[in-house]
Amino acid sequence: MANHKSAQKRIRSNDVKRLRNKYQHKTTRNAVRKLRSLKDKQEAETLLPSVASMLDKLAKRNVIHKNKAANLKSGLTVFVNKL
Repeated sequence: MANHKSAQKRIRSNDVKRLRNKYQHKTTRNAVRKLRSLKDKQEAETLLPSVASMLDKLAKRNVIHKNKAANLKSGLTVFVNKL
């Protein structure tokens, strides 16, 4: 365990950030899965902007790499357009 007060605070704040990142990443992955499982084009088109926004936010916060977010958004857009 850390001995310095600042190191203890850093450990606590890292835990909070880790849990928040984990929650947001899992929520986004579930949203991507939900979008890929849709068969209705109208419903998929309404869901696509919110999923793209979630991916952008994860990339901005360095939870996922920006290129991964771009690749996912591109693939989802192609998927929706083919419906």
